[in-house]
Amino acid sequence: MKEESSIQKIRNSPLFRSFLFYSAFRAVYGFGILLFAYFFATSTEAPWWVTILIFIASMIFSRILFKFIKSKTGSSETPSE
Repeated sequence: MKEESSIQKIRNSPLFRSFLFYSAFRAVYGFGILLFAYFFATSTEAPWWVTILIFIASMIFSRILFKFIKSKTGSSETPSE
């Protein structure tokens, strides 16, 4: 029976997998929000602070969305908790 290497143990860890999933989620979601905010800021006559409100609302919404996704996948560990 072959022993698992340290790297394999880390890669198979639920916390590590959760961290990877969270990182991928934030990268994709963050890129989408940046594109949306850019086009909103350059295409409308809204004041600059409205873009800041979009980012604040995005932070709140992303946490709610991520918790919803985590509950559907059945994972209980998150890197930030």
